[in-house]
Amino acid sequence: MSDPVMSRPSNIAIVVLAAGWSSRMGALKPLLPFGNDTVLGHVLSTIEAAAIGPAYVVVGNEAARVAPAAAARGAIPVANPAFAEGMMSSIKAGISALPDTVDGAMILPVDVPLVRASTLARIAECAESGDAAVVRPTFRGRSGHPPFVRRQLFAEILAASPETTLRDVIERHQDEAQSVAVVDSGIVRDMDYPDDYHHLAAALPYRLHPDAAECEAMLDAAGTPEPTRRHSRVVTQLAVDIATRLTAKGHALDCAAVLAGALLHDIAKGDPDHAAAGARRVSAFGFAEVAEIVAVHMECALEPGEAVDPRHVVCLADKLVKGERLVGIEERFAPAFSAFASDPAALAGVRRRHAAVAGVLAAVEAVTGPLPEAHGLAELGMTAGSGQ
Repeated sequence: MSDPVMSRPSNIAIVVLAAGWSSRMGALKPLLPFGNDTVLGHVLSTIEAAAIGPAYVVVGNEAARVAPAAAARGAIPVANPAFAEGMMSSIKAGISALPDTVDGAMILPVDVPLVRASTLARIAECAESGDAAVVRPTFRGRSGHPPFVRRQLFAEILAASPETTLRDVIERHQDEAQSVAVVDSGIVRDMDYPDDYHHLAAALPYRLHPDAAECEAMLDAAGTPEPTRRHSRVVTQLAVDIATRLTAKGHALDCAAVLAGALLHDIAKGDPDHAAAGARRVSAFGFAEVAEIVAVHMECALEPGEAVDPRHVVCLADKLVKGERLVGIEERFAPAFSAFASDPAALAGVRRRHAAVAGVLAAVEAVTGPLPEAHGLAELGMTAGSGQ
């Protein structure tokens, strides 16, 4: 094993591979439009937001266009005259350009553009706190990009044959590698073909919030039991249906926030004050806005003059689902009214929560018309007890 002091990176670089032919795409990948930017511009913005270290962009095909675009964003262009030999040649070019002060590098293909800044920061944190030769991010057990490679492997990479891949090198050092689980489906989503590009570009506006797979990963990590997850899936279908109805009537809502908040609202079910506990869990994963929805899902009154937002929609949907069955709010609250009939303080709290939900329901139905109750399961594509 290498010296434990020298193995701790004092400086981490990110090598962005942007030299390829883009032949399967049929267009130059780095400069394709991506949101309000280009693919390369978005990747470099993510690296900047992670605040880890310098970005070195390896260029080859149409370098005269890509290099200035990289430099304009503060990155360091690195020419790879041998780019036609394949990706390993670009990895070698990027590593060769790193100064001696760099003790390790993440290797990020430009066509994996949805990786989150929080993921880059998490990889760097693991690299800095340990001495693994390789740190690999994983999403639900699947390895993705970008791997971190410590300097001790640079010579082996530079000496590798053209047929060798970075994966080959990493696999030779399995016993020196560390895997770090991240809540980021972007690490396993690349774009080789036009359809891939269109799917990723369509997903970009919603990356502020976790997608369904990422929510499931958080529920996995929290150990949320399956019955609770089935309830949450029914709540999610109803919440998204309500949001869609509101949006269709001109009351636009962030449906991605609604979906994530609904899937995660009971992530800490069973813990004391599970709404607050769940919000802390979700916030720790890096999703502060969704954490706010989770925090108030037990009670979220509509204040005078306030517009319905994702918090209200998730709270309402939760109160219209009992277990895995759609119900009306009277049926939902009847057990609580009965249980606390002789406890004035507790009963007052039940009445307050009932009034809050009734107010949100009235405001929603004033826009959408009547919402489905138990008889509306088929309309939502659900069957009682299915949770699907």
